[in-house]
Order: sequence, then structure tokens, then C-alpha cells
Amino acid sequence: MSATDDERHGRAPGGPGDGTPGGGRVPEGGDTARAGRTAEKKGTPDGGTPDDGAPDGGAAALAAARRERAVRAAVEQGLIGPADPVVGLLDVAGIRASAAGLRAAFEEVTAPGTPVLNAFAVKAASLVPVLRLLADEGLGCEVASPGELALARAAGVPASHTVLDSPAKSVEELREALSLGIAVNADNPQELARVDTLVGGPGATPSAPVGLRINPQVGGGTIEALSTATATSKFGVALRDEGARDWVVRAFLDRPWLTRLHTHTGSQGVPLDLMAAGVRAAYELAEEINTAAGRQQIDTLDIGGGLPVNFASDEESPTHREYALALRDAVPGLFDGRYGLVTEFGRSLLAKHGTVLARVEYAKTAGDRPIAVTHAGAQLATRTVFAPGSWPIRVTAFDPKGRPKSGPCVDQDVAGPCCFAGDLVAQKRPLPLFEAGDLAALLDTGAYYFSNHFAYNSLPRPAVHGFSTDPGAPGGVRFALVRPAQSVEEIVAESGGAQRDALTR
Repeated sequence: MSATDDERHGRAPGGPGDGTPGGGRVPEGGDTARAGRTAEKKGTPDGGTPDDGAPDGGAAALAAARRERAVRAAVEQGLIGPADPVVGLLDVAGIRASAAGLRAAFEEVTAPGTPVLNAFAVKAASLVPVLRLLADEGLGCEVASPGELALARAAGVPASHTVLDSPAKSVEELREALSLGIAVNADNPQELARVDTLVGGPGATPSAPVGLRINPQVGGGTIEALSTATATSKFGVALRDEGARDWVVRAFLDRPWLTRLHTHTGSQGVPLDLMAAGVRAAYELAEEINTAAGRQQIDTLDIGGGLPVNFASDEESPTHREYALALRDAVPGLFDGRYGLVTEFGRSLLAKHGTVLARVEYAKTAGDRPIAVTHAGAQLATRTVFAPGSWPIRVTAFDPKGRPKSGPCVDQDVAGPCCFAGDLVAQKRPLPLFEAGDLAALLDTGAYYFSNHFAYNSLPRPAVHGFSTDPGAPGGVRFALVRPAQSVEEIVAESGGAQRDALTR
């Protein structure tokens, strides 16, 4: 059985008015689209079907084997070498498997017919082919800037599968989103007032779903900078502040078109129970508002994303299924079919499926410490370099032919090319001793590392390739160019090359 084109791309059959909350604007199409995608079960390049992302050794071992084949094939096919000393690799089968696992996780816990939109957080991998791949797996996009919205549209993601979040939306951003039919989550009272003006007042009806983001103030995780539900977080309406809860209830009662409630507690370093507590706070508020309204005014809860990632091994843990089951235990009413759901996962879908492969240009010592100087440092692994305690990275060693390097492990530093002493992706890391011409593989780099380039020293963005197993391709691996390497000419152009004499006239 094959899915229709609408189902393959996650569009709800029947379009607007098909009975989903918000007039059919909550995507994924309920049971019909689910059945199509489940029956379709796209085959992976390994000849099987995507695993569900469960933390079993088989799935992790398969992913590691695919990665090793891809590294060797990248060398054989000339994707990396003296002229191209760094490249990004994305495992297409792994990405598909994670997307399938996310869909299955929430299908398991929701009542039949519940509309669910899994909107990928574009900031985690702002690459159009990646967004298109995820759309092919039934996912939408969560965007937080005009640029991210443009990328989602370029990938062919429909407005009904797109959600706009940002704490600093301009009037023009709001106007564009509402005119396109894109769901908007207002961040604060001032923004909600802007929406009032744009839709023609509280009594008018907007052409797109509108929600309000609340900060449940349930606490933070181990990384302060990423904790979004602290008492003083910049995001949303601080629900426990004096008078805030009453204001939120009144804001909904005054605006019958305000039909969504949004919260986002999760991020790296945030435990599942704290994430669930934030969702529970939003659910309880929705119940209070609907009771006060005397009807089901809030029909959709956007529960955000932020599932943490295991950076210590190839195992995917925690899984989307574990989180969905934890939510079912903590907030059972969320899944009884009365509320449509929106999720906004990013890192957890992509991180495990990316590898940065960098050539060792020089191998040296300082103070008896071996140092491998590579072409991948802070320009790619920015968070790892500046906050290694919060963002550790696994590094593996390959020889110049792309074969896993053997030999006794030696404590050594793995350095990048940036001109500051702290540009280290690993310190005192026990690895087979690197030599010039070897390859250092930075693992778990599928999220953020390719999309948040730090242009220190005007270092170029590397090429990114997706890979799939293909017995007919050289080395058994087929590569697809996702983004070409940035050229020196492009760097000059971005740096005002055409305006060379602007300040001397």
C-alpha cells in the first residue's frame, strides 16, 4: 500500500474544515494520514525499514556501521582531502528513522483521530534539503525568523504545517505569517496587542491559528543559558508572576479566536520530569480557560520540544517514546482526544545522524602533550569549544584512507584552525595517536553544527553531504550534496567586497 502525495508530505486529507481543531489547520491528518505513512514505511538504504529510535544496541550498531562506511567512501570519492580538508556528513536513513520514531511515539499515546503536528525546529538544521526530507516524513517546521520561514517555504512545507515562534517578532513578520495562514504563538501582552490590530480587533477572526506562549516557571536544567522555564526566562508570559494567570485567562475570554496555548520547557540538560511538569502546567491552564469560557476555546496545545540528547555513545537516549509515555503518565488528559498537539523537536531528531570529518593538517607536541591540528574547530563546534562541560563531543580517529585507526590510546588534544588558544574540540582525549593526514571524526554533530556557522578568521562553511547505502555506488555509499562549500569569493562578497571604497570616498 502506498500513501497519497498529500500523505507523503504530511498534508491533512480534506484540507481546511476537515474536522480538525482550528478548522483543519492542525496538520498530520488524524488516522487517514497516519495509516498511509504507517503502511508506507519507507525502506532504508540498508534494505529494511526505519527503526523506531529505541535505544537498542542493534540500531546503534547499524548507525555506527553506516557512518564508518560513509567515512571511507568520502575519502574514496574525493569529498575530503588536502584541497577539501573538512566536510559534513548526514545519515539519511538515520534521520528517517528518528522522524518515524517521533511519529510512532505520539501515535501510541494519543486517542485515535487526534491531530498531531510534529514541527521540526528549523534552527537545529537550517538546510533546505533536510527540511524537505523531514517534510517527506510527515513533519512540519517551527520557525523563529524571516530567514527560517523562507527556508521552510523553499522546502515546500505548507503554511498549515508551519508554526512561528520568536520572542521578538516584528509587525511585518506577524503580518506575513497571518496572511499566509501560518500559526503564530504570541510571546507577550504587547505582541498580542499587535495581533489584535492586525486581525482587526478582538472581535475579528484571523486567517491563521493564534496562540499564546506561557512560561510555567517550573525551573531550569543543568545548562542555565538553555533553560527556558526559569523564574526570569525571557520567553512567554511568566505564569506565576502576580496577576499573570488572571491576565492570561482574561486575554483568552476577550478573544474567541485565541485557540492555542504554547509552552516550551525542554532543552539539553532538562530532565523528562521537569519537561512534563511544564506541559502539565499548560494543560491545567487550558482546562481552566475552557471552563471559564464555557466551551472548548483552546483546541490545541503546543508543547514545544527540547528532548535532551545522549552525547556519550551511539545510543539514542532518552527516546521520543520514553518522553511520550512520561507525558501520558503525568498529563493523561492531554491525550484523550480533546486537544490537538504540536511538538517542536530539533536536536533530538538530527544530532546523532551527523558527522564532521576533518583532516589532520599537523601533529605536534607541546609540554609533552600531543596535539592534532585539524580544520574543524570553533567555526563549527562553537558551543563545544566555548562550553565543553555542557557540550562535550565524541571524536574518533581514522587513517588517511578512511579506515578506523588502531593502536594504543594516547591522551591528546584535538585542535581547530581558529587563531585563539582555546580552539580545542577535545582535551586530553585518549585516542590512537593522530598523524598528519589522518582524519578526525566529530560525532553527533547533525544538529546545530552545520547550521550555526561561526565565521571566525573568515573560515568558510564546509560542504554538507547526505549519504545512503547503495551497493552500486563506489564504496557502497551514495552521496547527495546538501550544501556546497563556501568559496573564498563568497566570503569576500559577504564582507563588503563590492563596497571596497565606501569609507574612503
